Amino acid sequence: MSAAYHPPLGPTERLWTDASLLVAVKPAGLLSVPGKTEALADCLLARLRGEDPDVRLVHRLDRDTSGVMVFARSAHAQRHLGLQFERRHLEKRYVARVAGHPGADAGQIDLPLTADWPNRPRQMVCHANGRPARTRWRVLSRDQDGSARLALEPETGRSHQLRVHLAEIGHPILGDPLYGPAEDAKARRLMLHAECLRLRHPDGGAWVTFESAAPF
Repeated sequence: MSAAYHPPLGPTERLWTDASLLVAVKPAGLLSVPGKTEALADCLLARLRGEDPDVRLVHRLDRDTSGVMVFARSAHAQRHLGLQFERRHLEKRYVARVAGHPGADAGQIDLPLTADWPNRPRQMVCHANGRPARTRWRVLSRDQDGSARLALEPETGRSHQLRVHLAEIGHPILGDPLYGPAEDAKARRLMLHAECLRLRHPDGGAWVTFESAAPF
C-alpha cells in the first residue's frame, strides 16, 4: 500500500447485534483487518473489538469499498458463517457507478482471475491459470454524465473480482485507482458499495437480510 493511510474517523454504524452476530457498515478508506505494519493497525475489526472483545472475523471488503460486513460473536457462529461464505450459501449484492453505458440491460461476466504478481496488489484475467470467477450484473440507471449505476451479484469471491471484471468489459468502476482510467484516479472514492447481505442465522438457520444504501 504505497499511499499514506488516512482512515476515516467517526463512530461505526451498526445494523444488528445479537448473541451470535454483529453487522456493521464499513466506510470507504478503512481496512477490514490490520495491515502488516503499525501504521496500518487501524481497521474495522480493531475498532469493533475495542468495544466488544467477542467479535470474530468472517470475511473482508477491500479498503476502498464500503458497505455491509458481518462478524461472528462466538466460535460456533464463526464456523457457521465461514462455511456459508466458502460454499456460497448466501447472497451478496453490490452497487457501483461505472464509466460508460452498457449496451445490454443485464449480463454475466465469466473470466478467471489470478494475482498479477509483478504488480501486486493488482489482479488480472488469466485463462491458463486463473481461478473461476463469475459476476452477474444489471443496469439500475444510465446517467446523463455518461456513467451508469449497476447492481452486481458475485457468484464467487475472488480478490478485486468486481473491479477487474467491470474493467475487462470496458466499464471500470469510477474512482478505481488500480483499474480505472488515469484521469479518474483522483476521484473522491471508489464507487463500489456492498449494499445487501442475506444469510442463514447461525442460531436456527432462519434467513436474515442486512442492507445499507449506497452513499453515492
